[in-house]
Amino acid sequence: MAVAALYTQYNRVWIPDPEEVWKSAEIAKDYRVGDKVLRLLLEDGTELDYSVDPESLPPLRNPDILVGENDLTALSYLHEPAVLHNLRVRFAESKLIYTYSGIILVAMNPYKQLPIYGDAIIHAYSGQNMGDMDPHIFAVAEEAYKQMARNNKNQSIIVSGESGAGKTVSARYAMRYFATVSKSSSNTHVEDKVLASNPITEAVGNAKTTRNDNSSRFGKYTEISFDERNQIIGANMRTYLLEKSRVVFQSENERNYHIFYQLCASAQQSEFKHLKLGSAEEFNYTRMGGSTVIEGVNDRADMVETRKTFTLLGFKEDFQMDIFKILAAILHLGNVQITAVGHERSSVSEEDRHLKVFCELLGLERAKVAQWLCSRRIVTTSETVVKPMTRPQAVTARDALAKKIYAHLFDFIVERINQALQFSGKQHTFIGVLDIYGFETFDVNSFEQFCINYANEKLQQQFNLHVFKLEQEEYMKEDIPWTLIDFYDNQPVIDLIEAKMGILELLDEECLLPHGTDENWLQKLYNNFVNKNSFFEKPRMSSASFIIQHFADKVEYKCEGFLEKNRDTVYDMLVEIMRASKFQLCASFFQESAVPPSPFRSAITVKSAKPVIKPNNKQFRTTVGNKFRSSLYLLMETLNATTPHYVRCIKPNDEKLPFEFDSRRIAQQLRACGVLETIRISAQSYPSRWTYTEFYSRYGVLMTKQELSFRDKKEVCKVVLHRLIQDSNQYQFGKTKIFFRAGQVAYLEKLRLDKLRQSCVVIQKHIRGWLQRKKFLRERQAALTIQQYFRGQQTVRKAVTATALKEAWAAIIIQKYCRGYLVRSLYQLIRVAAITIQAYTRGLLARRRYRKMLEEHKAVILQKYARAWLARRRFQSIRRFVLNIQLTYRVQHLQKKLEDQNKENHGLVEKLTSLAALRAGDTEKIQKLESELDKAAAHRHSYEEKGKKYKAAMEEKLAKLQKHNSELEIQKEQIELQLQEKTEELKEKMDDLTKQLFDDVQKEQEQRILLEKSFELKTQDYEKQIWSLKEDIQALRAEKTHLQHQLEEERVTSDGLKGEVAQLRKQAKTISEFEKEIELLQTQKIDVEKHVQSQKREMREKMSEITKQLLESYDIEDVRSRLSLEDLEHLNEDGELWFAYEGLKKATHVLESHFQSQKDSYEKEIEALNFKVVHLSQEINHLQKLFREETDINESIRHEVTRLTSENMMIPDFKQQISELEKQKHDLEIRLNEQTESMKGRLEELSNQLNRNREEEGTQRETLEAQNEIHTKEKEKLISKIQEMQEASEHWKKRFETESEVRSTFRQEASRLTMENRDLEEELDMKDRVIKKLQDQVKTLTKTIEKGNDGHLSSGPREYLGMLEYKMEDEDKLIQNLILDLKPRGVVVNMIPGLPAHILFMCVRYADSRNDAGMVKSLMNSTINGIKQVVKEHVNDFEMLSFWLSNTCHFLNCLKQYSGEEEFMKLNSPHQNKNCLNNFDLSEYRQILSDVAIRIYHQFIVVMENNIQPIIVQGMLEYESLQGISGLKPTGFRKRSSSIDDTDAYTMTSVLQQLSYFYSTMCQNGLDPELVRQAVKQLFFLIGAVTLNSLFLRKDMCSCRKGMQIRCNISYLEEWLKDKNLQNSLAKETLEPLSQAAWLLQVKKTTDSDAKEIYERCTSLSAVQIIKILNSYTPIDDFEKRVTPSFVRKVQALLNNRADSSQLMLDTKYLFQVTFPFTPSPHALEMIQIPSSFKLGFLNRL
Repeated sequence: MAVAALYTQYNRVWIPDPEEVWKSAEIAKDYRVGDKVLRLLLEDGTELDYSVDPESLPPLRNPDILVGENDLTALSYLHEPAVLHNLRVRFAESKLIYTYSGIILVAMNPYKQLPIYGDAIIHAYSGQNMGDMDPHIFAVAEEAYKQMARNNKNQSIIVSGESGAGKTVSARYAMRYFATVSKSSSNTHVEDKVLASNPITEAVGNAKTTRNDNSSRFGKYTEISFDERNQIIGANMRTYLLEKSRVVFQSENERNYHIFYQLCASAQQSEFKHLKLGSAEEFNYTRMGGSTVIEGVNDRADMVETRKTFTLLGFKEDFQMDIFKILAAILHLGNVQITAVGHERSSVSEEDRHLKVFCELLGLERAKVAQWLCSRRIVTTSETVVKPMTRPQAVTARDALAKKIYAHLFDFIVERINQALQFSGKQHTFIGVLDIYGFETFDVNSFEQFCINYANEKLQQQFNLHVFKLEQEEYMKEDIPWTLIDFYDNQPVIDLIEAKMGILELLDEECLLPHGTDENWLQKLYNNFVNKNSFFEKPRMSSASFIIQHFADKVEYKCEGFLEKNRDTVYDMLVEIMRASKFQLCASFFQESAVPPSPFRSAITVKSAKPVIKPNNKQFRTTVGNKFRSSLYLLMETLNATTPHYVRCIKPNDEKLPFEFDSRRIAQQLRACGVLETIRISAQSYPSRWTYTEFYSRYGVLMTKQELSFRDKKEVCKVVLHRLIQDSNQYQFGKTKIFFRAGQVAYLEKLRLDKLRQSCVVIQKHIRGWLQRKKFLRERQAALTIQQYFRGQQTVRKAVTATALKEAWAAIIIQKYCRGYLVRSLYQLIRVAAITIQAYTRGLLARRRYRKMLEEHKAVILQKYARAWLARRRFQSIRRFVLNIQLTYRVQHLQKKLEDQNKENHGLVEKLTSLAALRAGDTEKIQKLESELDKAAAHRHSYEEKGKKYKAAMEEKLAKLQKHNSELEIQKEQIELQLQEKTEELKEKMDDLTKQLFDDVQKEQEQRILLEKSFELKTQDYEKQIWSLKEDIQALRAEKTHLQHQLEEERVTSDGLKGEVAQLRKQAKTISEFEKEIELLQTQKIDVEKHVQSQKREMREKMSEITKQLLESYDIEDVRSRLSLEDLEHLNEDGELWFAYEGLKKATHVLESHFQSQKDSYEKEIEALNFKVVHLSQEINHLQKLFREETDINESIRHEVTRLTSENMMIPDFKQQISELEKQKHDLEIRLNEQTESMKGRLEELSNQLNRNREEEGTQRETLEAQNEIHTKEKEKLISKIQEMQEASEHWKKRFETESEVRSTFRQEASRLTMENRDLEEELDMKDRVIKKLQDQVKTLTKTIEKGNDGHLSSGPREYLGMLEYKMEDEDKLIQNLILDLKPRGVVVNMIPGLPAHILFMCVRYADSRNDAGMVKSLMNSTINGIKQVVKEHVNDFEMLSFWLSNTCHFLNCLKQYSGEEEFMKLNSPHQNKNCLNNFDLSEYRQILSDVAIRIYHQFIVVMENNIQPIIVQGMLEYESLQGISGLKPTGFRKRSSSIDDTDAYTMTSVLQQLSYFYSTMCQNGLDPELVRQAVKQLFFLIGAVTLNSLFLRKDMCSCRKGMQIRCNISYLEEWLKDKNLQNSLAKETLEPLSQAAWLLQVKKTTDSDAKEIYERCTSLSAVQIIKILNSYTPIDDFEKRVTPSFVRKVQALLNNRADSSQLMLDTKYLFQVTFPFTPSPHALEMIQIPSSFKLGFLNRL
């Protein structure tokens, strides 16, 4: 499409303006090719006929949608007015100071503190891609840091701009960013030292100028070094072209360097009194500019800060005072009065006060200084002439000396800073930050401006080449045909300056001439370059200056002072005086030897920034220009070896007014800094670039239905572009992008806007038509209704007569009776049918009920006899089981004794073995001592030889020194003869030389004496060592004899042991006799078993007889009538019929023993027992449970016996099993009482279950018989195993046991078995007593049943104590298994919350019950340390942290709940109160646990935040929850990293899924609901803060449509809260700032009422945040309007009354205060079971 076609009506153009540079105008009439004028309408309403040239039409203005872009290259029309307007909108209206221009960051100085540099901003930019966030200096720093870390390539950030543009601040912020994001893990605080170098260099190198209150008067390149982990390890600094003339001269309203004023402001402090300073107005060098104070700056406070930074860098107080002495001396030197003596001489009084102070501070001779300040020495080939100077010459010499001293001091400070920032490790990469002056042009430009502009020419050349290279790489990457782009090459200007016979070389040549002048040098320039070089001109009106055409502008330089500044010389005598200074630091400044350059480590070979070239003779010295050219060459070499990043600082106005935009000044700086050149290069090719996805999304509205049907988006884009833009030269298709020429995107935007406008018109047409039709239909319906009622009323009036009314009434009467008859007939029919159905149904039900009752009566009779038989069978099996256990227990005890004897024998053998080993070790030790003795003797001999050799060497050296002394004396005589022949002038020098020689001789004599003394001391040391070695040898010999005696004693002992072993072998043959005793004991055991069985058999027979009698005599129906319905419901609650049956068995045994004597008195009790038997026999369900328990017990015993048999340790455990069975028996007795008390069941239900369980009874009977057979086999196996063990014991006893020990062992065993028999008899007696007790309880039960009351007896079931017994040696195992090795994922399922905590507390209760303070302390400390260790080992494991946070809180709650304190016992049950701790107060441990819980919670929150933070911005801000309402905009050179088709991008669903995972894990681990609410609140705060912070820093996200997206995402979060029942967690309130920001983006922002509504609604946002959002508001389409500056000012005026924070960013690291609620545990400790997966079998429940 032709360019002229774009100049149509309503389009806007830019025309030049003398005030604003460019102003906007609207085209009032279409432009046609050939027109001479263009009809324009200015913004003030006036019309203008603007003359145009068809070849150069006025530049077009970009659409409003493209105005205010982050990147200037995103503009469709790329030219100067577009750039200026975009910067104006961003800076003046949106208050945004940073803008991208391709690879350049344009930084406007706001002259105001902005809240955009905090640590929160740094963390927000850290890790982000450069195009994802708003332009910022931190984004450039992050890009450099990321490229360095990713590519391992060095980087450079080049910050340039004119004075007052903000270069120093920008460089400081970049360095602060690196120091923050790359903090070292060491304690050296390298980052702080790197940052601390800035205040020092600013104090000594910055000054107030007319343009800037803190202007850097030198260039600086700071190289920050990183290690392989990308952490700062050090830094190095290079400086360029310090403005030394400022030390002695300042223009009006300017100041000297800050350090002078800081020193004067602190002059009255005690440590500075010796400097004899006063106020700044008292010194010439500080009052010259007439402005000694800067508004808002406290020089005294700055001095304190400067000294702090000196100290931070490691500079001691003495070093600082040395620096301050030199600075004070410079000030005093400036006040030295030079008086004129005639026209050709001048003088300085030696009594001058300031001269005295100057010489005192620097340690100089006052007379010489006074002399040579007014004179100079001229050395010729024949003579040396002292020439006096005039007063101006003397003042110049004084000022030159002051400048020289300050320059040396500045270099020295920089060198010491570099030394402080040195590092010992190896540099991996570095990032250099260049803070250098920009292009300068003043009314009077001198040598300094010439050097500055020369440096900028070099930097601009490097920048142009880099931009050109990047452009070429982009084209080659996308396979776009590369055409040569014409760009400005400033190499001719650089050649004019630095080439051979260029300006600098001619200047150096003129400086070498003794009588060279500025005029002669200027004449040479005229002769060489005027009319020969187009970049050099001669001014028309001046013959003392010259003009150079730089890349930015023409600059006129005055030649006056060029030679003097280039030479930078100080007279030789003044230099010699300074060298002779007694002040060492000052003297070192003027030494001839070159100061070694600071170490400058880098990946490339870089020389020193200020190389010192040693002169060949005194006349030749390196000039300032030559030094600057060399350092500039090194700088360019460094920059070319790195990847550069550019920051161009712009000064918006000269008045330093905040956010004032001076178009003329800014346009001038944009030309000077290369921004417009970048724009021009981009505009020549294809400046606008879109990815295919972005183009498809943005311009989908321009595509036809047929084009959208294609699947390949790339092909669709090509087809659409061919259709829309006919000229194919206006765009190119790359691999991933489409390249457009300038103006084409604006054309596409126009087409898109026209399409949308047409669509809007169509939509409006249909909606308005629909609204009008709806209105018409509503009015039509209303008219018809009115007509209907009106016509009906008329008809009624006409039709209503008396006859008609009578007929109507008669018809109603007839209808009433007819309808009544029909309804009654239908009702009668339905009623008869219902009665018939009911009759047949009730008969059927009655017959079924009768048959069922008949069957149940028969079943009850069968159940009665079957259950009695089963009870007898169970009693017999249990009796056999108990006898088996008794047998195994006795055998086990015997085997244990045999094992103890075996262990004793093993101990004897081990003792014999250890004695033999000890003997062998002693022998080896003696041998080692003998070898060491030999070595010591040899060592002594070698030392004696060395001592002799050393003594001989010393004597020889002494002789040489004496000979040398005599030679020196001869030389002395010769020198004295020569001195007599010399002149008086040389006599003083020879005296000095003689004195020096005498000093050397004395030093050599002193050295000889010292050597003799040292030799004597060493000899004494050797003798002491030899004496100590002799003593060691004697001690070794004594030890050797002692060891020999011990060896003989051990031999005697071993012989005795051998005899004892032989005797043991003989005595072991008598073991066979004791085997017979064992067999006798076994027979006795069998007899006892038979006796017990016979007793049991008799008891069973008697019991059966009594039971029959009871069943026959008891009336069941009578008891049933006495039981209430409630008693019957309690029958199956927890009645264990087997336990009741056992108790009944014991009760009947008592009745049998007393039956003959007290038959009549116990008849009623027997009847009660009969009733009991009938009810127990009917509890079949509970009986099945007891059978299962018995089967499990038998099975566990069988496995335990098998395992212990294999390990030879089963007999002791059988004893424990017997004790457990006795405990179970006791439990059965207690549960019998319980069952007796609760026996009030329903007999009818029990009888119904008999038929169902008959088959199960038979199966269980067979199981019991099989188990009895298994027990019998197990018994036989045990006996055979015992015999095998006996045989094995015989084998060992033959070797080790003595006869007496074996006999005593078997005698003890026999006596023990006898005692066990007695114990069995006592146990039988005890059982009889228990039966008597049960008899009494049965009596009480019978009486209770007869009375018919519902009360229960007080005796309840046996309860556990809620304690876990453990041993101290098992404590480590408890902590290991329960805390360290426990995996929450495998145990939290089907487990009560906080089970490990409850187990730990039950162990604490056991230790408390024992009243063992050490045990309690050890367990609590181990528990706390274990929790800390497991948390430390799994510091990033969310599930583990959640699990142990829950258990720590539960453990803390248990300690509180059972502490005995009233405030924690309010919700306890009475039984829980009994479980309180009795002996110890653990409140101190509660506090420690609370602190541990807080630390776990904080780490728990950190882990959650780290997991969810990466997905917040993409899910909440970037993802389109409402598809299709957002549109992409051009993004320029800095493309956003996330594409809309990125399949890996996170969505809102990802955020919700992550939240659900957190919530489910917390609930699964039993975390307290209140803690869950607090954690969710913290997470929601993070989501809101991160999203809002990102919104503040992304102008492209501040739109109405994005507000809708955010509001939709917030609703998803609110629904999630509602779904999880977390509405009362206050999490929703934490999203209020984000919700208000979304509302602010959507609300209307035009009128005063809108401003007031914003003020009233946005209470959770600060004033800074509201203004930021309003300034950043960016329309997506032309239908949206920007927020006007006037509206922003209205809102700001309303917000001025608020006293809220001035911070822009929310603190994402903020943590709400956590509170741990006290929630008492509802679980009873005695009911808690320990899962086997915990591996805590060593704990016993009490």
